[in-house]
Amino acid sequence: MPTAAPPPSPARSRRLALGVLATGMLMTVLDGSIVTVAMPAIQDDLGFTPVGLSWVVNAYLIAFGSLLLLAGRLGDLIGRKRMFLAGTAVFTAASLLAGVATSPGVLIAARFLQGAGSAAASAVSLGILVTLFTEPRERAGAIGVFSFTGAAGASLGQVLGGVLTDALTWNWIFFINLPIGIAVLFAALQALPRDRGLGIEAGADVPGALLVTSGLMLGIYTVVKVGEYGATSARTLGLGALALALLAGFLVRQATARNPLMPLRILRSRSVLGANLVQMLMVAALFSFQILVALYMQKVLGYSAAATGLAMLPAAVVIGLVSLTVSARLAGRFGERRVLLAGLVLLVGVLGLLTRVPGQAERANYLTDLLPVMLLAAGFGLALPALTSLGMSGAKEADAGLASGLFNTTQQIGMALGVAVLSTLAASRTESLTAAGTSVPEALTGGYHLAFAVGAALLLAALAVALTIPRGAKRSPRPAPAGRESPLAAR
Repeated sequence: MPTAAPPPSPARSRRLALGVLATGMLMTVLDGSIVTVAMPAIQDDLGFTPVGLSWVVNAYLIAFGSLLLLAGRLGDLIGRKRMFLAGTAVFTAASLLAGVATSPGVLIAARFLQGAGSAAASAVSLGILVTLFTEPRERAGAIGVFSFTGAAGASLGQVLGGVLTDALTWNWIFFINLPIGIAVLFAALQALPRDRGLGIEAGADVPGALLVTSGLMLGIYTVVKVGEYGATSARTLGLGALALALLAGFLVRQATARNPLMPLRILRSRSVLGANLVQMLMVAALFSFQILVALYMQKVLGYSAAATGLAMLPAAVVIGLVSLTVSARLAGRFGERRVLLAGLVLLVGVLGLLTRVPGQAERANYLTDLLPVMLLAAGFGLALPALTSLGMSGAKEADAGLASGLFNTTQQIGMALGVAVLSTLAASRTESLTAAGTSVPEALTGGYHLAFAVGAALLLAALAVALTIPRGAKRSPRPAPAGRESPLAAR
């Protein structure tokens, strides 16, 4: 008589859940980077104007950044597993719509829906992870896996986008999400733990949700349009003031609401507040670094899109190795704060070196000018896992989804601010140098130098904020308890 298969061990169940969450992260991060390489082909095929083409990225970014906080709170109320499943389903369906789009309007709408789905899934992913891995060493290892997936997806997307667009068509950069999304949905149904949530009766704070969502959406919209209208134009200043008023109204609402969307107590934690501020500054510099270095390689050095992606792969490799094999051990020995500080110092070195790259292709040497930059990017593999642990450690378990949503929200806001500000500075500097008679490659490089210098200043500011985060106790590495194998052992 056949016997039923034994249930998976707790350690194996948690590793399976981590795999599902990491794959979901890979899908959304991959989509964010893969589209940039295919944008020229999309423009030619669908007839986008140069200004309209930017909305292929901006529509996703606005939806993602503005809905994360609401999604995090809804995950606490209705259950994080349900929110993850709903977000993944919306993202997958929107990917199909984007792939079959035949007009700019349809593609922009699909990208907005992709951003909304990504927000729902991403907002609760960290909340699920930190409730699964409660032992400090295991949690650090799981977060390292999670961080590596994000870094690998960003670099892989650049290479894959060029290959798919050249070998097939741009549509396949969206179709590739379909099998991944369907697999994640089926695996999540089995692997993720059931949670009932606090119940919708605990309060969704609809007025607060409307205020913060509209304020963030308008704020991000204002930032991404600065390059078109100017930083001091009446339109920019007016929209910026309105966005600030909406966000101020949100804070007032949270202080007075019976069931606030974001209980202000979460900001009383110096770890949570400090980690979110550091992350905003760090990703503002580093997301722009990824874009501007790719532009430098193609427009100044003459690299192809695929060659650019391959040239940036060493950064992904060292980030992954550090995240998976070093970061958790160092955090266990020295504490997350010290590891974060070390990572930020290395990242300052990255942008410092980039302010010296040559402006002529014949003078540039990848091995001496760019490879050291890629290797120093290992600092991101140190900083992000430590920062994530600090950002989640100050939140209570009931607020884990909220803290996760807040952490992801500041990430998207930082990315939007960084791209808008640093790209505008680079373009303005390039225009002034070109008008003065500087050659185009030298003028472009001069613009990038300015952007990299400002990015380094942002990282120095992040370093200063990180010094204010509570030190925390050092945790000596120790073996995982019997029956609770570390997730790293499964890699």
